[in-house]
Amino acid sequence: MNPEVSAVPAAQPVKGEVPGLLPRVLLAAVPVLSLGMLGAIPSYVIASRRGTRADWVAAIVFTAATVGWVFQAALTPVETHGGQFALDLVLLGVASFGASLHCLFAGPQAGESR
Repeated sequence: MNPEVSAVPAAQPVKGEVPGLLPRVLLAAVPVLSLGMLGAIPSYVIASRRGTRADWVAAIVFTAATVGWVFQAALTPVETHGGQFALDLVLLGVASFGASLHCLFAGPQAGESR
């Protein structure tokens, strides 16, 4: 027997790929579990791996929704009704559930198989 040990490099992310199913599910859980506070993280990860303009636009949109929700929550009185409450709900939904859904359903690039 040959006592040679072969080093197997750890799997590195390939530029242009979207994470597999388990990493996607875990990544999609981040905005929901943080109530939208970390809503831009999944979109940023996808954008940094694939690098397309649409992915970066999505990351910017979810970052803006998260920042808007934080400011809205900080500046809104506790007893809120009407338009301010609706805006709170919309921003919270986009920052948490919208970001999660984007992470789960972001399609492959053109010419790329899933």
